Amino acid sequence: MASSDLSRRAFLKNSAGMLGLTLAGSTALAGLAAAEGSHSATLKKLPPLSFSTLGCPDWTFPAIIGFAKKNNYQGIEVRGILRQMDLPKCPEFNSPAAIATTLRQMQDHGLRFVDLGSSTELHHADAATRQRHLDDGRHFIDLAQQLRCPYIRVFPNQLPKDQDRNATIDLIIKGLIELGEHARNSGVTVLMESHGEIVDSMLLQQIMKGAEGPNTGMVWDIYNMWSVTKEPPAQVYGRLKKYIHHTHIKDGKTIGGHMVDGKVVDGKEQYLLLGQGDSPIFDAIKLLYDDGYPGFYSFEWEKLWHPEIADPEVALADYPKAMARFLK
Repeated sequence: MASSDLSRRAFLKNSAGMLGLTLAGSTALAGLAAAEGSHSATLKKLPPLSFSTLGCPDWTFPAIIGFAKKNNYQGIEVRGILRQMDLPKCPEFNSPAAIATTLRQMQDHGLRFVDLGSSTELHHADAATRQRHLDDGRHFIDLAQQLRCPYIRVFPNQLPKDQDRNATIDLIIKGLIELGEHARNSGVTVLMESHGEIVDSMLLQQIMKGAEGPNTGMVWDIYNMWSVTKEPPAQVYGRLKKYIHHTHIKDGKTIGGHMVDGKVVDGKEQYLLLGQGDSPIFDAIKLLYDDGYPGFYSFEWEKLWHPEIADPEVALADYPKAMARFLK
């Protein structure tokens, strides 16, 4: 919405017709109203926002959903609760009665589950290890169906030097197909994240083509890819957009490291609040937004793995504000 020569009275009159906007969008509108001196501000409705519970590993479930509602989120991506990463074992999910109570709490807070983050890895060649990981994925699919959650996340995840590269890629493809078959008619789609050693867009495209189906797709972790490959977001999105159902949003910068075969190796990632890093994260967000990407923009603040980064009370509160500033 463009507003040039818009007086405070005219703005208040117009804003009365915007009750259908999301809470996050309303927050952005209020911010624009405060800038009475602006004559050329552009306002865009905020997309649906969620955050991963990886960012608040020591919060109880009531604390998580209370914070989400207060800070204008619409969804929760569950990656552990109180450091329990095997979600079917969490008290909130370990029985039909518990699941019913949890779903009521989510509904009461105007929230929905958008993704369940499993630890399933698809690259393993050892039969017992591979079976254990695939079984883990199946359990997450079954839980997601009960929670009416549309996605679970799995990892590719490595290209071990003691395995043939093409054989490993084939294992990843077959594992994704197998889990997709388990998810058939469940309302759940299995999403493979751009993660670990599988972050090159050409390789991801090869895997996704091989595993393409109605119940498979991918999570675009923008920073995971860029921090290693330095591929421009436009190039990545052009190759992978047909497979992208969910996104992980974060920012940071790489300290140290050096380039080998076009990739950064031996660098250390320093995660920063959105907009404070040197990644092209906002270029990627703009690509998604302008193309009408309908999924969630999920903030993945890796507090569990990196306890030195900002506390969730700071980082998770900042994310919707940073998105609103960018989209104004």
